[in-house]
Amino acid sequence: MRKKPETVPVYQLKISLDGIKPPIWRRILVSGDVSLFKLHKIIQAAMGWEDYHLHQFIVGEDCYAIPSPEDPWPMETKNEKRSKLFLVASAEKVRFIYEYDLGDSWYHDILVEKILQPEMELMHPVCLAGRRSRPPEDCGGTGGYDEFLEAIRDPKHPDHEDMLVWAGGDFDPEMFDKDGVNRLLSKMK
Repeated sequence: MRKKPETVPVYQLKISLDGIKPPIWRRILVSGDVSLFKLHKIIQAAMGWEDYHLHQFIVGEDCYAIPSPEDPWPMETKNEKRSKLFLVASAEKVRFIYEYDLGDSWYHDILVEKILQPEMELMHPVCLAGRRSRPPEDCGGTGGYDEFLEAIRDPKHPDHEDMLVWAGGDFDPEMFDKDGVNRLLSKMK
């Protein structure tokens, strides 16, 4: 087991939603000693998800989540509350997966772009950049999202009105509000 570094590095992560074109992504700064459970909360805020569903991290052959005796998968799950980012991703260019909503299977590719030695302690996570809005919850994965976009973009589509109502009356797939994301992240200590 690796020891905690004497100074806590800051990780620059790029989180990209897999299987979506044009890409949906966020670039964030987080403390290297963040637990994977807290990283889950950070990803939820940065992407705009609602945290309605189960999730897991997949790092190589290892699965990290909140273990439960009722787990439906046969693999051994490691406790994400006890697993720190610097232990599972100890170098730049390391990639791992965050899966949200095990039914829709939103796979997020997480790339460690940089590991920085901070000039001062990072008080909370920060979003540096991003592109596009995340898909609506429960839209059926990448295929369902494609169908949803087709329906809302075509006023003559038979499901156009229903999909807009379902999405809350309006949905702009190109929208990204970095300031809004950072307001949410600033509440995470």
